[in-house]
Amino acid sequence: MSSPWTDPAVAPDWRLAPAALAVWLATMAGLLLVWWWAAVVGLLAVIAGVVVVRLARGRPGMVRWWRQGIGWSLLVCGLVVGIGGTARLRAAAEDPLREHALAGGEGVFRVTVTERPRPLFAAGFGGRQGGVRAVVIPARTRGAVVGGTTVVSSGRVVLVAPVDRWAALLPGQDVTASARLAPARPGELTVAVLRVRGPPTALGVAPAWQRGAQELRAGLRDAASVLDPEPAGLLPGLVVGDTDRLSRQVEEEFQTAGLAHLLAVSGANLAVVCVAVLLLLRVLRVGPRGCAAGAMLALVGFVVLAGPEPSVLRAGVMGAVGLLALAMGRERGALPALGTSVIVLVLWDPAMAVSVGFALSVLATAGLVLLAPRWSERLARRGVPRGLAEALAVPAAAHLVTAPVVAGMAGEVSLVAVLANLVAAPVVAPATVLGVLAALVAPAWSWLAELLVRVAGPEVDWLILVARHASRVPGAAIGWPEGWWGGLLLVACVLLLVALLRRPRLRVLVCAAFSALLVVVLPVRVISPGWPPPGWAMVACDVGQGDATVLATADPGRAVVVDAGPEPAPLVACLDRLDVSRVPLVVLSHLHADHVGGLAAVLDDRAVGAVGVSAAREPDWAWEEVRELAGAARVPVVQLEAGRRLTWPGLVLEVLAPQAREVMPGAEAEGTEINNASLVLRAATSAGRVLLSGDVELAAQATLLDSGVDLSAEVLKVPHHGSRYTSPELFSAVGARIAVVSVGAGNRYGHPNPTTLGMLDRTGALVVRTDMDGDAAIVPGERGPRAVTRGTARGPPPRARVRRRSGRTWWCGGASVSARRCRVRTPAP
Repeated sequence: MSSPWTDPAVAPDWRLAPAALAVWLATMAGLLLVWWWAAVVGLLAVIAGVVVVRLARGRPGMVRWWRQGIGWSLLVCGLVVGIGGTARLRAAAEDPLREHALAGGEGVFRVTVTERPRPLFAAGFGGRQGGVRAVVIPARTRGAVVGGTTVVSSGRVVLVAPVDRWAALLPGQDVTASARLAPARPGELTVAVLRVRGPPTALGVAPAWQRGAQELRAGLRDAASVLDPEPAGLLPGLVVGDTDRLSRQVEEEFQTAGLAHLLAVSGANLAVVCVAVLLLLRVLRVGPRGCAAGAMLALVGFVVLAGPEPSVLRAGVMGAVGLLALAMGRERGALPALGTSVIVLVLWDPAMAVSVGFALSVLATAGLVLLAPRWSERLARRGVPRGLAEALAVPAAAHLVTAPVVAGMAGEVSLVAVLANLVAAPVVAPATVLGVLAALVAPAWSWLAELLVRVAGPEVDWLILVARHASRVPGAAIGWPEGWWGGLLLVACVLLLVALLRRPRLRVLVCAAFSALLVVVLPVRVISPGWPPPGWAMVACDVGQGDATVLATADPGRAVVVDAGPEPAPLVACLDRLDVSRVPLVVLSHLHADHVGGLAAVLDDRAVGAVGVSAAREPDWAWEEVRELAGAARVPVVQLEAGRRLTWPGLVLEVLAPQAREVMPGAEAEGTEINNASLVLRAATSAGRVLLSGDVELAAQATLLDSGVDLSAEVLKVPHHGSRYTSPELFSAVGARIAVVSVGAGNRYGHPNPTTLGMLDRTGALVVRTDMDGDAAIVPGERGPRAVTRGTARGPPPRARVRRRSGRTWWCGGASVSARRCRVRTPAP
């Protein structure tokens, strides 16, 4: 009996798969290595095609036809990518603008915008996290004058420009700009980055259809404003991929829950719209040809509405493949369409070969075509209702095949993605259709658009609810190695699991192991979590490159927060893990973005008594935002000065600096001046005294030391993330036994500085780093404070230092594990 996978007459039609893979790999090699590697891989494909065609001679009719199809497709595609694809890659690699970009000159450039401007969130020192200060605009060069010399170039460029006047540009618009050149990232077709400061000049007119699409998208955003802020930001993202107004917290929750694909235009969006049009036309009894024409018009119209960007065009092609599979009811006709799509898209835009989104689209479509129908059929044969079987098989297949790419890119694997997608799926289609209808009617009947948006509101609220609860499930996402090796490791694990499940006896063992995990391990982790450690007095939250410290009071669920980190989601997750529901005071040591970015999340989710700030009011945008957020939450803003003493049960907070008479930074202040205006606090906790030094640098440190104020403390929050602008005299005056460095892994500032770490080492302090150890808690001990780290941050822990200075080293593998698996670090006497 022939197998459906071996008999050419009934097997899936794989003939174009080798050719598509050859085009993809050749282009990828040309981009990531050197352009001529595309020609090498193309030549290998041609040779392979010739060999396969020759070997097909003399075979039976069906086998010969099958193998000849593979051989000829390899030969033709190898020639096309080896000649045409290589020529395009060479032209981009040798574009004269690249040399000028390496030299970093300035010039005047005439470009054509190719994609809509994307917001650039600048989370850094002095950058604005709470809003958008710049946009990124992909474009193509039409003419350039660099240093008085005319440069002939038609290469791709990326403009980094101010929001004012630049954010309103549309694809197809010509614009002239003065800019400084910077090199582009390797492995891309982009030849240069243009850093623009002034406004655009000589603006051309965008095509009429682009202006119309922009009006529709703006109408959807305006109509969505009748909803609460979070669903108002999500609905345009769900419908047309417009996430400009989406809160970072919601975005992070969708990522953790495995729902991030809903925030970008994908083939699923197009399939939903086209299926809705098909159903409507069938109700109206339109014939097959009319239905096909209507679905095609809907597909083209949706692409225009979302914007003809590479990601949207890719989604259009993949959505067409999904519709083909749906129409045929089997994968045999869809696989050649998928192969053709890959070949055409990569040849049309070689940059897609190294696009993660492209890889995810191809893999997801292949999973839906190859795996989902078989899995749903098997479930149906085992008695599962067919509708439920398809609802289970579709997200499971898509998640399984895309998990290696997501794991290698994000460094984590979502364990709740399948269930979250299953629960969210019923409302995605109605919300999308209602959103599209609202966009279409908004220019003419705004009241009708608002009505449609209100009808879509509950569905959008449900999606946010699912993502929020799924992301907060203990162990919702587990850490995984990043990069290619991480992806390959997960592929190996998946293949091993599949191999085990194919054997009946081993299948029983695997099911028993998973049952034990669900019945025993997970309840234990939820009921008896190992984090936070009992009696914790202070926790330095792992919020990336920024500061966020939580100080416990004697009242359960009540804690003071000092600084809010660069983004909302990490701080919210930390407070959730600590079960903090009431915050009597949020202290902002200074107004740089890496200290205030998560303030909105604290004000939204917790009962906050007040926001404390210093006399410094710079940067101005941050001060205005703090006032607006606090005002909206009806939380007072209070000024803290040296000598102020704040008391709660189990916690006393002293303000040591700055003095009221000190000169505060002005409107033109640099980052160092703002850092030196940081509040310096000392907290008396159950574990001892804690000195919180903000980002003070050498000048402010010298002022502190000269003032004669008592700086001694058992625990020191190291200033400015361990930067080199720290004096050894400060460390000596504090005399801390434990030094906590709040810093982001792989940051571009070189924090913490090796010299600073060396100074701490000479004082005998135990150094704890959030980039290596994750959340760091300080707990009381018999001989003084101890450090307990959660161990979820990426990067190798400093094991040599732990063995030398700590008698016990326990590791904590997650947010909810038994306490004996946590790392407890006791400083040397």
